[in-house]
Amino acid sequence: MKTESRTQEPQKNGKPKNSTEKIYPQLPPQKSLFVTYLLWLFGGVFGLHHLYLGNDLQAFLWWSTIGGYFGIAWIGEIFKIPEMVRDANDDLVFIEKFVNILRVYKKPPFSTSRFLFGIMVGYLWAQLFLLAIPQDKFGGIDWGYLHWFVPFVGSLGIYMVGNIGRERGVLWHCVLAAYVTYPIRYVIYDESYWLTFTLVASALAFDYFSKDYDRQPRKRRSLKKRCFYLSVGICIYLSVWIAFFYFNGKISDGEGEEIPVHEAIHNFFASSWWTDLKQTLSDIYTYAQHHGWYEIYKQIIESLDVDGEQKAYKVLGLLPTASQPEITSAWRALSKENHPDKVKDDSKKRDAQLRFMEIQQAYEVLSKIKNKRRRKNKKFTEDL
Repeated sequence: MKTESRTQEPQKNGKPKNSTEKIYPQLPPQKSLFVTYLLWLFGGVFGLHHLYLGNDLQAFLWWSTIGGYFGIAWIGEIFKIPEMVRDANDDLVFIEKFVNILRVYKKPPFSTSRFLFGIMVGYLWAQLFLLAIPQDKFGGIDWGYLHWFVPFVGSLGIYMVGNIGRERGVLWHCVLAAYVTYPIRYVIYDESYWLTFTLVASALAFDYFSKDYDRQPRKRRSLKKRCFYLSVGICIYLSVWIAFFYFNGKISDGEGEEIPVHEAIHNFFASSWWTDLKQTLSDIYTYAQHHGWYEIYKQIIESLDVDGEQKAYKVLGLLPTASQPEITSAWRALSKENHPDKVKDDSKKRDAQLRFMEIQQAYEVLSKIKNKRRRKNKKFTEDL
């Protein structure tokens, strides 16, 4: 009869470990298919589901193009999400399938949708960059030389689309092709034609010379790094939009005349309204430095008249220092004078009733406030 013997490894942290136990690498937190679909449905046009899956580049593209060029790519993802979740979870079935694809194909096959999407994103970004370049001299500088960055911006869009998912490529192939074909703009003056031709050449260069599979394991960046890279990308993208509105945007004045936004902003900061506002804010800050911010808060609350006290004094024609007998006397006199029964004209009876009700309400508000303060003072005196 054989007896089974169990060998034990040396103790670790004071606890024996059975040699038959296997230690597996710790997997990243598993992503939920339900949560992914939920984020796709309610925030997919801004790339929230890609952020959840860790696809920051794709999330940025979806955000900057409103759902992959105004929702086209977002809608097309509805059947691809399960595969994306398996990829994010490093699912063994997905990995085995991906390895088989690597054995069959040396490089990713041509994808019409990815190819066209890259051109569309590149075109959108290039057009936005063109719009952001000042059309006139600004600060004494002619900014027309920035047109030479248009091929780079368009190629950057193609490169970023080409690096979605498990496909990778380098930037310089598509940039080189874009600059080689860029001089065609001096032959074809229509911007839409020469820009499209340049981007098509860039996309073809990336597809045939640069594109390859990403054979490395997925990189798990820390939340801090992810936020940093996304913030930089968002700031750059928004700064281009701001430059477009500032340098080339126009607004209409009261007479329908169009004024450049940068001139309107300059005129605003030179206006008396802004000067007075700035002086008022400065006075408030100085006052707060000497009396405290709570005193500012009290004055703001009083100016808002949240309890209706100031309006009530105005209705009764009294000063805020009026006593309760003075309030009662004014109320009786005004009530008698503005009683609706004294009005014979039916057209004016409605106004008289409203005025009478306003007087009654003002008296009630002031009486309530006076009684409340009287009780508060009495209690304070008794406590002393």
